[in-house]
Amino acid sequence: MADNPFVGTWVYRSLYNDPDINKSFNDLQLGYGLLVINDGPSMRLSGTIGYAADGWSLDLHGSRSYGSPAQVRFQGKGIVNGSEWIYDYIGWLVPVWPSSTDVLQGPSIVGSVTRTIAHPSSKGGISPAGVVASFYAVKTE
Repeated sequence: MADNPFVGTWVYRSLYNDPDINKSFNDLQLGYGLLVINDGPSMRLSGTIGYAADGWSLDLHGSRSYGSPAQVRFQGKGIVNGSEWIYDYIGWLVPVWPSSTDVLQGPSIVGSVTRTIAHPSSKGGISPAGVVASFYAVKTE
């Protein structure tokens, strides 16, 4: 087992940071997919994020650091439907709650993501740069 707690496959979901309490939960969805973090040297981070069924995948490059809580910071880059996508992420490993158990609390990362450059949207418009969303990822293995 790697000493890097981030190594593995995570189910990833991101949500727009919209303060409208009446907005449907489904309308808050920005993206979802699999976050795969590879084992690597020192404090470096590499892997992929994407969802093959929806035709997108980004290569990850960044870093991890230990602390309370442990942190990851990385950039995802890739070509999706002929257009470059770049997103930047920062996240923290959720600490183990003392009143929980391994069954009730699995490893998870919470954080923030921003679209670094604009790209065509799946709805025919443009997804603008600078949009910031929240994300969480739950480890699957």
